[in-house]
Amino acid sequence: MGAMSSPPFGGSNDMPAVFPDWSPYEDLDSAARAYLRDPEVALDALFGVLRGASVLCFTLERFVNEVNGVWQEVVICDGSRLVLWHGEDVAPGDGPVGSMTSSLRVVPLSTVTEVGCRRRLTRTPTGQARVDSIDVYLLLSSVDDAVPPPGLEEEGRPALRHDALRFGKTLDDGGPGQIARLEEFSRVVASLVGRPTL
Repeated sequence: MGAMSSPPFGGSNDMPAVFPDWSPYEDLDSAARAYLRDPEVALDALFGVLRGASVLCFTLERFVNEVNGVWQEVVICDGSRLVLWHGEDVAPGDGPVGSMTSSLRVVPLSTVTEVGCRRRLTRTPTGQARVDSIDVYLLLSSVDDAVPPPGLEEEGRPALRHDALRFGKTLDDGGPGQIARLEEFSRVVASLVGRPTL
């Protein structure tokens, strides 16, 4: 009798709250297989767009949403663009049990107008500074088409808000390794913004 295998996606809801750490893995394939629930779905979509381009840096995110289930994200920079994959379980009633969405977005680096990185530092008992959380944003030249909250409209026109990509890690959500990898991701992207693309 063969070993039991878990369903390819949309499996049971008793997922652990803490996922394996992807930060020790330097290559995307190993990191995705260690961390994502659905690495094959993500890697197939990403490599279909990369088509042999080098992965200069990447960051991964995964959490359990109380309504929809597992939410997963991979963001890659290949030197000229950001390639984002997002996988999310479909809410109960919105499709067959075990359904998920798999979305891909490609953003040219030329549309990134600003990179911001905010680190929160705490002091250890010995007085050494330690990063305990990091927030990174990439402001894009494209406009966010979401409806603004009431009161933020100008003279009957909605205020223009630029689209932004946001990422965060904390000691509790990701740990020091993932904090360092997200900071590395932000530095690589920041070093490329405003320069001729590779």
